[in-house]
Amino acid sequence: MFTGIITDIGEVTEIEHKGDTRFRIATRYDADGIGLGASIACSGACLTVIEKGDMGDGRSWFDVEASGETLNLTKLGSWAVGSRMNLERALKAGDELGGHIVSGHVDGVGSLASRTQEGDSWRLTFKAPAELMPYVASKGSITIDGISLTVNEVGADSFGVNIIPHTQSETTLGLLNEGDPVNLEIDMLARYVARQITFLAPGQGGTPSGA
Repeated sequence: MFTGIITDIGEVTEIEHKGDTRFRIATRYDADGIGLGASIACSGACLTVIEKGDMGDGRSWFDVEASGETLNLTKLGSWAVGSRMNLERALKAGDELGGHIVSGHVDGVGSLASRTQEGDSWRLTFKAPAELMPYVASKGSITIDGISLTVNEVGADSFGVNIIPHTQSETTLGLLNEGDPVNLEIDMLARYVARQITFLAPGQGGTPSGA
């Protein structure tokens, strides 16, 4: 589990296509503090560390593998050497929950529709797949490329968020151009509320467990 609070921006330094696709990612994380088998959210996709080491330039590296399904259902399929991504280590018991509960399971790929400056902040509008829009609510939470953000407004096929200068500079949102893809994860609470509504709808024939 994660919180959507980004703690580093990583960079793809090597890609190996052999069965699954293997990515080597440079990071400011200390390799000694990364356990093999640990989960790291890479632009919102939970991936498993399979190898690690020292870059020799003050940075460390870790390797992850992505299946064909992961490449097809997320923006990871567009990664190339030099691609940068938001990184977050897995939540530990006792850690501060500064964002919202994030699973690291990407629900779909959206794209940046527009960027407008408002004072020192930026208003970003994203297009989202039609099947995800019912789960996006004004003032609710959404995860964009692993970042926990609050939805400001919702349209028919898009939604807007506001990002402060810190978020602009400390995540990859500041690097996005119009049309660029982003990984989206809907709020877990919205997912289960919608599931319960569907389950209890007339003709569905279900009773909640324990009721």
